[in-house]
Amino acid sequence: MRWDNLGENPTAPADISLFGTDAVTTRTFDTPEFRGITFHEVRARSILNRVPGASRMPFEWTVNPYRGCTHACVYCFARKTHSYLDLDTGLGFDSQIVVKINAPELLARQLASARWQGAHVAMGTNVDCYQRAEGRYRLMPGILTALRDRANPFSILTKGTLILRDLELLTQAARVTEVGISVSVGFTDRELWRTIEPGTPSPQRRLDVVRTLGAHGIDCGVLMAPVVPFLGDRPEQLRATVRAIAEAGASSVTPLVLHLRPGAREWFMTWLRAHHPGLVRRYERLYADGAYAPTWYQRRITRQVHELAAEFGIGPAHRGAGRRIPVSEEPADAAGPEQLTLL
Repeated sequence: MRWDNLGENPTAPADISLFGTDAVTTRTFDTPEFRGITFHEVRARSILNRVPGASRMPFEWTVNPYRGCTHACVYCFARKTHSYLDLDTGLGFDSQIVVKINAPELLARQLASARWQGAHVAMGTNVDCYQRAEGRYRLMPGILTALRDRANPFSILTKGTLILRDLELLTQAARVTEVGISVSVGFTDRELWRTIEPGTPSPQRRLDVVRTLGAHGIDCGVLMAPVVPFLGDRPEQLRATVRAIAEAGASSVTPLVLHLRPGAREWFMTWLRAHHPGLVRRYERLYADGAYAPTWYQRRITRQVHELAAEFGIGPAHRGAGRRIPVSEEPADAAGPEQLTLL
């Protein structure tokens, strides 16, 4: 392996303005797994991000140790966040990865603050915290340790099989607080997976994660997302996916239809023109009113998936009561709003 710019000296002033920090170290990793990917190591000032008040998300705080994602999902609506750093939202999002190298120590300090009230912390809501970069940087063990040690409830959404590396930490945390794990599997069609989610583990490997977590007593739900119109929504495709999810032992299944926010929309439509040009007009009509598919379409998919879930015996999602360590009621500091995604 070979790293460029091994020294701890900051890079050019352009990077300083780009990331809003006084020290950015840029590295490349010369192995097949990371070839063509550039890592920008930064020291964050805060790692707990408050969810904007207008958000529909069912949580108030998030932790995101990475920005950009090598999963390279064509539809990922976190792509827009790269434009905030003057980075490209297409190939740049897939290959220019910002790494908050001090995330574990910073989180431990913020959770220990007398002002922190032990609120639920969601991870994987922007980009995947178990993407390939995590294999090199190993930020999640320290993050999970900090949450476990404070008995702070948390949840993780991932497409990454690397989460199994931290199985023992997850088990320890689940003994003292509420831990929610969800794996994202929108379809089981291998041809669709290879073209639309090229950097992810296969859907079958992700379902193996669900199976393994369940075998160790950790309930794992599946976010069936995205359901891709005209490519992954045929009745037989939905049936095959829900059946596979049920066979993996998922505790719940929640469908979510593809949505195309600015930043992701342009990249997805470019992909669609290259791979399925005959569907371009249909997509333009379906998404003519904005980022979301029409309500009638979303309801149809949701009804079909729920009926299949009932047929295959997948129970509804449920939440337990998390243990909290008593702390002061002062409000916590935060880094400010951060755009959230589930995919």
